[in-house]
Amino acid sequence: MWNEKVTSAQRHYGPFVNDHTECLTPRSCPAGKMGKRKFSGLEVALIVLFILVTVVAVALVVVMATKEKSGGTEDFVAQCPDIPEEQRVDCYPDGGASMTKCVQRGCCWNSVDTPNVPWCFFSINHNYEVSSEQKPNEHRLEAVLKRMPAPSLFGGDIQELSFQAEMQTQNRLRFKITDAKNARFEVPHEHVQSVASSPGGALNYEVELVKNPFGLRVRRASSKKVLFDTTVGPLVFADQYLQLSAKLPSHNIYGLGEHVHQNFRHDTNWRTWPIFTRDAFPNGGTHNLYGHYPFFLCLEDKSGASFGVFLMNSNAMEVTLQPAPAATYRTIGGVLDFYVLLGDTPEAVVQEFLELVGRPVIPAYWSLGFQLSRWDYGSLEEVKRTVERNRKIQLPYDVQYTDIDYMEDKKDFTYNLVNFTELPQFASYMHSNGQKYILILDPAIAISRRINGPYESYDRGNQEKVWVMEADGKTPLQGEVWPGTTVFPDFTNPACVKWWTDEIQRFHAAVPHDAIWIDMNEVSNFLKGSAKGCAANKLNFPPFTPRILDDLMYSKTLCMDAKQTWGNHYDVHSLYGYSMVLATEVAMKQVFGKNRSLMLTRSSFPGVGKYSGHWLGDNAANWNDIKWAIPGMLEFSLFGVPYIGADICGFFDNTTEELCRRWMQVGAFYPFSRNHNAQNYRPQDPAAFGENSLLANTSKHYLNIRYTLLPYLYTLFYKAHVRGDTVVRPVMHEFYSDNATWTVDRQFLWGPYLLITPVLDPGVDTVRAYIPDSLWYDYETKEKIAPRKQYVDMRLPADKLGLHIRGGAVLPTQRPAVSTAYSRKNPMGLIIALDNGVASGELFWDDGESRDTVITGNYIHYQFTVNKGTLTVRVLHSGYDDPNNLKFEDITVLGMTSLPSSITVTSDNTQVSVPPENIQYDGIKEVLNIRNLTLMLGRNYTVRWQGVFSDNDRFNCYPEEGSDEAKCLSRGCTWSPSKSPRVPWCFYRDDHGYNVLDLTEDDAGLRFTIQQNAKRRSQRPESPDIATLRVEVKYHSAHMLQFKIYDPANKRYEVPVPLSVPAVPETNATKRTYKVEVNQQPFGIRVIRKNTRSVIWDSTAPGFTFSDLFIQISTYLPSKYIYGFGETEHSSYLHKLDWHTWGMFAKDQPPGYKMNCYGVHPFYMGLEVRKDAHGVLLLNSNAMDVTFQPTPALTYRTLGGILDFFVMMGPTPEMVVQEYTELVGRPVLPAYWALGFQLCRYGYHNTSEISDLYNDMKKARIPYDVQYADIDYMERQLDFTIGKDFEDLPKLVDTMRGEGMKFIFILDPAISGNETYYPAFTRGVEKDVFIKWPVDLGNEIVWGKVWPDYPNVLVNDSLDWDTQVKLYRAYTAFPDFFRNRTAEWWLQEIREFYGKMKFDGLWIDMNEPSSFVHGTVGGKCLGPAKYDYPPYMPPLESRAMGLNHKTLCMNSEQFLPDGTPVKHYDVHNLYGWSHAKPTYDALLNVTGERGVVVSRSTYPSSGKWVGHWLGDNNSGWDQLNKSIIGMMEFSLFGIPYTGADICGFFNEAEREMCLRWMQLGAFYPYSRNHNGKGNPRQDPVAWDNNFIEVSRKVLNIRYTLLPYLYTLMFEAHTKGSTVVRPLLHEFVMDRITWSIDQQFLWGPALLIVPVLEKGAVEVIAYIPEGRWYDYNTTMATNVSKRYQCLPAPLDHINLLVRGGYILPWQQPAQTTQLSRKNPLGLLVALDASLAANGSLFWDDGQSIETYERGKYLLATFSASKGTLQSTVEYDGLAPADRLTMGEVKVWGAGSAQVKEVTLTVGTGPAKPLPAEAFTHNLNTQELIIDLTKQLIHVNRRFSITWKAGV
Repeated sequence: MWNEKVTSAQRHYGPFVNDHTECLTPRSCPAGKMGKRKFSGLEVALIVLFILVTVVAVALVVVMATKEKSGGTEDFVAQCPDIPEEQRVDCYPDGGASMTKCVQRGCCWNSVDTPNVPWCFFSINHNYEVSSEQKPNEHRLEAVLKRMPAPSLFGGDIQELSFQAEMQTQNRLRFKITDAKNARFEVPHEHVQSVASSPGGALNYEVELVKNPFGLRVRRASSKKVLFDTTVGPLVFADQYLQLSAKLPSHNIYGLGEHVHQNFRHDTNWRTWPIFTRDAFPNGGTHNLYGHYPFFLCLEDKSGASFGVFLMNSNAMEVTLQPAPAATYRTIGGVLDFYVLLGDTPEAVVQEFLELVGRPVIPAYWSLGFQLSRWDYGSLEEVKRTVERNRKIQLPYDVQYTDIDYMEDKKDFTYNLVNFTELPQFASYMHSNGQKYILILDPAIAISRRINGPYESYDRGNQEKVWVMEADGKTPLQGEVWPGTTVFPDFTNPACVKWWTDEIQRFHAAVPHDAIWIDMNEVSNFLKGSAKGCAANKLNFPPFTPRILDDLMYSKTLCMDAKQTWGNHYDVHSLYGYSMVLATEVAMKQVFGKNRSLMLTRSSFPGVGKYSGHWLGDNAANWNDIKWAIPGMLEFSLFGVPYIGADICGFFDNTTEELCRRWMQVGAFYPFSRNHNAQNYRPQDPAAFGENSLLANTSKHYLNIRYTLLPYLYTLFYKAHVRGDTVVRPVMHEFYSDNATWTVDRQFLWGPYLLITPVLDPGVDTVRAYIPDSLWYDYETKEKIAPRKQYVDMRLPADKLGLHIRGGAVLPTQRPAVSTAYSRKNPMGLIIALDNGVASGELFWDDGESRDTVITGNYIHYQFTVNKGTLTVRVLHSGYDDPNNLKFEDITVLGMTSLPSSITVTSDNTQVSVPPENIQYDGIKEVLNIRNLTLMLGRNYTVRWQGVFSDNDRFNCYPEEGSDEAKCLSRGCTWSPSKSPRVPWCFYRDDHGYNVLDLTEDDAGLRFTIQQNAKRRSQRPESPDIATLRVEVKYHSAHMLQFKIYDPANKRYEVPVPLSVPAVPETNATKRTYKVEVNQQPFGIRVIRKNTRSVIWDSTAPGFTFSDLFIQISTYLPSKYIYGFGETEHSSYLHKLDWHTWGMFAKDQPPGYKMNCYGVHPFYMGLEVRKDAHGVLLLNSNAMDVTFQPTPALTYRTLGGILDFFVMMGPTPEMVVQEYTELVGRPVLPAYWALGFQLCRYGYHNTSEISDLYNDMKKARIPYDVQYADIDYMERQLDFTIGKDFEDLPKLVDTMRGEGMKFIFILDPAISGNETYYPAFTRGVEKDVFIKWPVDLGNEIVWGKVWPDYPNVLVNDSLDWDTQVKLYRAYTAFPDFFRNRTAEWWLQEIREFYGKMKFDGLWIDMNEPSSFVHGTVGGKCLGPAKYDYPPYMPPLESRAMGLNHKTLCMNSEQFLPDGTPVKHYDVHNLYGWSHAKPTYDALLNVTGERGVVVSRSTYPSSGKWVGHWLGDNNSGWDQLNKSIIGMMEFSLFGIPYTGADICGFFNEAEREMCLRWMQLGAFYPYSRNHNGKGNPRQDPVAWDNNFIEVSRKVLNIRYTLLPYLYTLMFEAHTKGSTVVRPLLHEFVMDRITWSIDQQFLWGPALLIVPVLEKGAVEVIAYIPEGRWYDYNTTMATNVSKRYQCLPAPLDHINLLVRGGYILPWQQPAQTTQLSRKNPLGLLVALDASLAANGSLFWDDGQSIETYERGKYLLATFSASKGTLQSTVEYDGLAPADRLTMGEVKVWGAGSAQVKEVTLTVGTGPAKPLPAEAFTHNLNTQELIIDLTKQLIHVNRRFSITWKAGV
């Protein structure tokens, strides 16, 4: 193969002797070239001088030559990038590079020692630039590209290109680059069509067009990770040379073909793979093979996020993978037509790809049976002898082939009349034993006559002119294949398709057969090009030839200038097999009619799987090929050809018994399972080794297992057909979060559930096997195995291979037989492999051979689910009646820990018990066998095995207090005392709930009615049950669904909070990450994550109740890891599931254990065992509680409304929050100043106290931005008034604001009604804004009492509270903020107050709403008492006092914006929510700036307008940790601007505690020190100098990092990301982080480890995986994934910066107004690979909707191995707000002294910085580069490179 070729090293890299250049290094000289003579010093000096002069001379010659020949590039000077070696893009891919030739191309030459790195690489001024750009719509981008002046590589450069990008779907981007003026060849794909409609939702990717030079970046929208970045190299577009490079995010690259890849994951160390269809041996080389697949899949990281890239181009090409990592495409024709496909998992990417190119056919059932073939049986008698000996040993065996030896002289459509005389009867012979016959057809047609007459097939083809023509387009091109001189059908010619169909019909009539095998269709020709040779032109000899086999385009194929209907063979060569498949499909439809049959092709192209299978070609009988078959199958799974396999036992060479035995074992699990060998080699069918041979017996054993599992395999093909799932599946697809699986390619899966581990080496009986992270059962012994997520030495003696079933599987089975014709008549069964008592599976069944059964509906689709001892066998679709009256006869349950007390089968409401003699249980293996069942195929069944109810499985039937046995039994529940604490003694029975009456499903969701089980009433007289309910399930998006349960007969209250649900549902099931199952008896909904099969919601738990004032629903949880629900003080972020109940009802209640507080957030996030995350929102605003129990399970109880659930699928914790905030609304972006430190106190006596505090803070130089005034500034606590002691406060406010400070005032909702002149109340009455009783109850204001005092009273603070309220507090009215008129009134009052006193933000308090009397003044609530004292009272604070405790009467009436009246009972929890938007709107209206609003009471979506503080906390050490937990919970709730009152609100603060709290509070997003009346001051200057210094120090750190914090707030506002971030959000793969709540992150990069305990001077910190730097010392910690004791003296808080991130910063100042003027710095914390990334959002900090109006700057920064680059993603910033660059701090810069730093700004040249501009501390490894004097604006692109000296 190396004849007339240079070596691979010569081809790319170094200079060569035959170039007549000097050997620049010893390694570049041939052997013997180097002499042994040693030169003197003078001689060396002269030689060096000579070389230098020569180099200069050569350079001058090159420059002159270039000027003369390149036209338009006379002044070209190569700008050589200073980039890492691995990012070089080869400028001399054609081989033979030298410095001279490299410079002639305008490229850069730099020899290096590293192997394989190109010495000649592209300059940065080789490319195109964008000359114009337009966006016809939001999902289409068009541009014109102009070529930059540069020398040409191969000539024919196209000067003007058209660029088009189409955002075709949410997960699919197409971009095409072609000649702007002339049409070029494009692949005429049968399936791929333009998309007419726009994507059905938000795009999961972002597209950035880089203009000068041209580039394209594709980012994942959720993570901003760059997936495909073409700026790594230039675009080259010439007539016959097209090149594009793309940097990729990881080395996990799979695909590209067809080749033999010895490993599934690609080697990215400069490997080049040619792609051009070729008849070649798959012998392990890097050459091109039969198929053409320019598609790869890239797994980004452990999250599973993946993407695929497909280049729709059929020309010869090559793809180079390099360590950047990057891929470079070089193709020699057509266009660049790329598709980028995103998925959350590798499997999802395959589904996206197959949606594009066409999903695979379901093969005929019989084709899944075992098959035998060989080339040259010699005679039909020998074929029959082979058949008979394998029948005799009872080998399961379905198909027999004949190869070309059946033909007469190897001519298509003939048969040998001597040796195969009875071939026309052979199909009948096979059919008589339930077997099939397949024959081969090649494309090449002989021109010679037959033995006894004309060759009519050739003659008819000649007549119709169906052949590939020579360059003249008229003369049939002649070559040579098996029959001799041949012509080649042009299958792109419709006349040829008609001829081919006719020939196959004729031959099938003569020789019946069951399917067609097409071979040699690359197209193969034994001559080079043609019998005449090939002309010397640019098609046959293009200027560049990819690294194809033989380096000759027409080697072993046709001339490239041959003509076909689709175009030149040059363009369509790789489509030959594809076009033959399309033609053969037409023929097969004619021949086989409605019969599905089978097609098998050797040459293929994306989309072939829609019609055909493939085998891996002409392998050999050796141990390498048995290994390499697995990566080959896995790749064709990616390519959409799941019907795939290798020739078992090898095609060429004589096999050995051991090799063939091991190959038969693994081949039994190839989807296409065929033993095939070549002419002149020993027979290798199993029976040939002897009837009772070890090989024959083990073959029968594993083929019997195969046939047993064929229903499962067939179902996998169904799912491939309808969803695009893989069949043979890489382990990585299921266990992507485990990086050990990324390289597993000596094992494989069938679908998700069956792990195959073969023996692939000689002489061994132990295999090093990987057991993925799941529960597994040995298929043969049925025993559970202990290992998981580890390598094991698996013993596999001579007759065994490893076969394991994954826990959680239900596998359909069928008793095997010698062929599928018989096995399909046998009884069926189920194997259930339990995982925590749960399992699921499916079965697809049809007649096995008819076409289009899915389309016609002639099939059965079963769903099997097992949960808590119940197997549900549910028919999802029933459109087929099997003639064999099939039954499920046996069920085997693995992992049964005990023998059930009884087993029952229910169908059509009839229940029967399984007799004991049909139940077998093996207690040692924990296997249950249920035998002799008669479950008829096509019917629904429920099989229950009853055991003893464990405590954890009980669901409380009497959650009220005072439960006893009589009360329990009256509810139809079970009473059983338990010794375990908190376990309910009264619990529901299994049948307590509702049953499904009807069910309809379409692509958008499910709808059905459910009916209550009349025997199980809830027995609450005041809350009658609603017997009939309606359920709707809506598939809103790929990641979100909703299910709603309501009364269809009577409209009930529904929460009026608007949500952002997609306008169009996700109707494509393959895109949805979930599936929904409905359990019918009793009703329950299961939501299942498709890729892991985790059941994340399962409401089949008993006890579902829906009554007027009491609704209860329970769900099983996938794990014990649950977070969220609020607002309640929790002692840990991770919920404890030991029977804890938490009430939720908005209340003025200071935080305390199990005390329901200010807001209501019925949202939680759950983690699954597989480390995925999901979120669940119950949109219900009534009083409620939730109970956690260790099952694990969760029970909701709510007192009204409906059940309206939304499920977010994640799959990462951060994505859950992003999806949740996409639904409820993204958080507001606070003003920049609102991130500064803030001071407040309830108890300032007068203006002077505030003034003195302000001056003291300035004097102490403590950063400080915001001052508050609490209600004491008011006159008698009346809103919109100023008290006499604060008459001069407006003047102070003006002074402070003039000095850069901001002021915020408090406003409570309650308005006094006892004033003689109080415009706020008077106007409120006039506008009817206050909450009243309903008309039938008097229509009067519902009066309460809050802070306002009566006029003219002197308050005696020494009296008890209730007496003070009675004597001094005025009557107050409560505005109904739902009403539009109230918002208008509120705006007017705020505007008038702003006229009296300026403010910058508002603080709204007491808006639960709080009242100091219960219900109303006098305590007598009107209307039905059941609303104030409901039949069920959740465990709320003061529950005995009723729901109206400290708030309004529940019968009070409010009005929604549309005028609908609602009870306060229903909307109480929305009061603070309704208060938020009118306040925010008013603030923006009156100030004209963004400001900030802080609210105490919140509900989902409040974060769109307000921040939140954690309420009136206590001054105690425990509150520090609880504040972290609270902040993390509000991060989940979508309210990132949150914090606690630093140092505590109630009680006197202790110094050490307050100091530690100041350190912690400096990292609250909302950082405010606030305390209550009657307590000593606790602001920083109230303490000693040391306290002041510590406070200043930590607040200076905060202010330094505010640009980073502001950027996080921006990301929260635009993407829904968290700001305060639990560690588990970043490190979900590390289970230790799942329970950490004493540390937290700012975004992904800053870890805060505060001291939370009195007297502590050190702290135990968990350091997650990665490189971490101590913020204070700048040094790497060298600690990862373990706990570490960190010193924590009183003046110190531990902060760690995560390697791999870049944090923007500024020098701090007294206020943000001053700090924002300072230069921008960057903290570059390098990771272990010396890389880092970050971003900056910047605007003016206070204007309204700067992002929405485009008035901002967004810049990204990336560092890699000595280079920092900035990219301006968007620049709409006003010049006045621009920043200049300051110091860049690089941490982890290494211990080799940096001697050189260069700076490049824009497209300018690189300039060295003076030595004084940078310092490098070798001890700390911190490099500081000062750019201050360079005056670089941040909105300019720049790069910095640093180098260590030698």
